[in-house]
Amino acid sequence: MSCMNLNESVTINNAAKEPEIIDLCNFIQKLGVSIKGIGTSTLIVTGRKNIKKNNYSYKIIPDRIEAGTFMIATSLCGGNVKLNNICSMHLENVIQRLIESGSIIDYMDNSLRISSNKKIKPVNVKTDVYPGFPTDLQAQWIALMSKANGSSLITDTIYTDRFTHIPELIRLGANISMKNNVANVIGIKKFYGTDVMSTDIRASASLIIAGMSAYGTTNLSRIYHIDRGYEKIENKLNELGGNITRINVTY
Repeated sequence: MSCMNLNESVTINNAAKEPEIIDLCNFIQKLGVSIKGIGTSTLIVTGRKNIKKNNYSYKIIPDRIEAGTFMIATSLCGGNVKLNNICSMHLENVIQRLIESGSIIDYMDNSLRISSNKKIKPVNVKTDVYPGFPTDLQAQWIALMSKANGSSLITDTIYTDRFTHIPELIRLGANISMKNNVANVIGIKKFYGTDVMSTDIRASASLIIAGMSAYGTTNLSRIYHIDRGYEKIENKLNELGGNITRINVTY
């Protein structure tokens, strides 16, 4: 595998600092490439003539967004769930917001237990770069706040137009209004099942967990989005008590 010329360096400014980027840098370093500034906004990558052709074993970090989705689903639907193989340090902001919303969370480095009685308190959230609240959990948080006892404001400072899930949540009964990149969510008593449509990965997750807490049946179309970010999400949620069936529709 060819790479940059030997000793040639490339500087990446305004680099993302999310755990996934750090993990990728650590993997590339294991291949023999020099990267300075890992975990900062400036990376200096020094190339080599060829990447080592050895066989490598590398364990990637747990998916913090999948873990956060299951945590929010538990808070919304109620129950007591233990998540294994997670990195709690990567979820500190999310954990704190969930505790503020009424969930009880006990966690160690590699596992976490969350319980909820479905009495949800409104909590304002503003997405930010890591270690701030992840934009990839914004849609799921809006679904949770839709059932809170009061109103909350959710602001997305990363992707200011990432709100295509809101019209679909409104179909389920949510009371949400938008102004620029701020969603004003007024809590409701119940979601009601209906036909909704996936618009992206995280929007799909928000509609699934909202549908799980709804009265009646929710039919979610265009589910190819969810498969891009979650592996067999319906199986995992069904193990927790969900009632989700994947239907192959032919036209």
